[in-house]
Amino acid sequence: MDNITDQLIIDKKDGVGRITFDNQARRNALTYEMWQGIPIVMADFADDDAVRVIVFAGAGGKAFSAGADISEFAKKRSGEDAVAIYNEAVAEATDALVDAKKPLLAKIDGFCVGGGLGVAMTCDLRIAAADSRFAVPAAKLGLGYKMQGLKILVDQVGPAAAKEIFFTARQFDAEEALQMGLVNRVLPPEDLAAYVDDYAATIAGNAPLTVLAAKTVIDQVLLDSDDRDLDLCQKVVDDCFASEDYQEGRKAFMEKRKPEFKGR
Repeated sequence: MDNITDQLIIDKKDGVGRITFDNQARRNALTYEMWQGIPIVMADFADDDAVRVIVFAGAGGKAFSAGADISEFAKKRSGEDAVAIYNEAVAEATDALVDAKKPLLAKIDGFCVGGGLGVAMTCDLRIAAADSRFAVPAAKLGLGYKMQGLKILVDQVGPAAAKEIFFTARQFDAEEALQMGLVNRVLPPEDLAAYVDDYAATIAGNAPLTVLAAKTVIDQVLLDSDDRDLDLCQKVVDDCFASEDYQEGRKAFMEKRKPEFKGR
C-alpha cells in the first residue's frame, strides 16, 4: 500500500490493523487527504485475512480528532463544486467505516469532536481516557447533519441524548459520555494504551466468523424489521457451524488449550 498521506499512520501487527490520525498541530483534525485515505486503508485491511480487528486512534495523546480541518475550508470548500467533492470524500470514508466487516475499536484520548466523533461513532467499541472531551459543535457553526450521521448517534445513545448533544453543542466529559452510552469504557489516561492493546488482542484471538456473525446480526437488528436481511443473518450463523474454526474451538475446549482460529 503506497503512502497515502503522512497524516495517517498505518500499522498491521499481531492481527490488529491500526489507523492513527496525525495532524497534531490542529488536534488531529481530519483533512481532505485523510478522508480520502480512509477507504483505501480500510480496503487493504478488509483484504488481509491476518487483520482481525481495526483500531482507530489520535497521535500525541491530546486528541482523537477535533473534527474537520476548518483551515482547509477556504480552499477545499470555497465553491459549490468544491463542497461536493469534499463531501463525497467524507461520505466515501464514512461508508467504508459503516460497511466494514471487521470489528472497529476507537481508542479515545483528549478531544473527540464533530467529524472526529462521527468516526468514533462508526466504530463498534469506544474506549476513552478519563480526560477525554466530546462534542458536536454544529449548532455553533450553523451546520446541518444528514440522516446517516444522526442515525448512527441515535442508535448508540437514543434520541434524548442525541438532541442534548446537538441542541447544546457543549462539551461532555468522559463520565457523561459513559452514562449516555457514547463510550463503552473509561480508563485512567495512563492505562488507556495497554487496555486497548489487550482488548484488541482479545478480539483478534477469537473466532473471526463468530465476531462477524455477531456484528452482522446486531447491525441488522438496528434496522426496521422490513429492511432486515434475514437470509444474511442465517447465513453468517450457518457459516460458523460449518467452519473449521468451530471444530477447532470444540477440540481446544476439550483439550483445555487456547484455540488457533483461522477464519474459515
